[in-house]
Amino acid sequence: MNAAPADSGTNTGTRKYRTLFLSDVHLGTKGAQVAALLEFLRQHDAETIYLVGDIVDGWRLRSGWYWPQSHNDVVQKLLRKARKGTRIVYVPGNHDEFLREYCGMNFGGIEIRETDIHVAADGKRYLVIHGDVFDVVVRHARWLAYLGDWAYEIALWLSTHINVARRRLGFTYWSLSAWAKVKVKHAVNFIGRFEETLAGEARREGVDGVICGHIHSAALRDFGGLAYVNTGDWVESCTAAVEHFDGRIEIIEWSTVSRELNRQRAAAIPLWRRRAA
Repeated sequence: MNAAPADSGTNTGTRKYRTLFLSDVHLGTKGAQVAALLEFLRQHDAETIYLVGDIVDGWRLRSGWYWPQSHNDVVQKLLRKARKGTRIVYVPGNHDEFLREYCGMNFGGIEIRETDIHVAADGKRYLVIHGDVFDVVVRHARWLAYLGDWAYEIALWLSTHINVARRRLGFTYWSLSAWAKVKVKHAVNFIGRFEETLAGEARREGVDGVICGHIHSAALRDFGGLAYVNTGDWVESCTAAVEHFDGRIEIIEWSTVSRELNRQRAAAIPLWRRRAA
């Protein structure tokens, strides 16, 4: 995926969009990439921000409390954006399903909604939904979903230790769980069925597309004229979906944006300083 170009910015370098869509942050877990997310939120702004579920991981917090200051910083950053006039809509997922009891309410300027219809600048209408209600495992075999969640945590733990060794050898980050999604036939088939099901739901709703999360697999696809947009996650891929001011939807990848920002910063350093370093 290529990083989306900014629509506009200020002299601080902030990238501005009409709408920003984030999901699957999993605050309350050690796997959440909060440092990357905080930097992303500093560098990106929008008139509207959709939090498309699993922002907080209630499943993990019930089994053991983990909430460092950096996770609280993410919450405070979003609340500050709301206070400054950004519209923020929180669509809960399965890991933060406790918030579904509060749908229709507003907390600190953050609207809680079961689903929403987002109208883009070009007039296209998108169903915004986390997507877990279309996951058969989550709906009908909750114990299996918990087992899968546990296996996912093990994969992340293994990835961490594998990448410590890779860094020492000079290699870049590699995700075991992301690799498994691509290579394991069952996972590939599941993702395909999920995408088709969500596109079908958009068709039934009479909208132009669907924007969702849940499966930690960022994508922008066309199903017979219906747009399927998955925002990805902030555990492995660190991706988000954005709407430009002309209504165009795009997936952005923080690692790509971060490399570009670092390149720009390095280019701005006088040559004599770079040589001295």
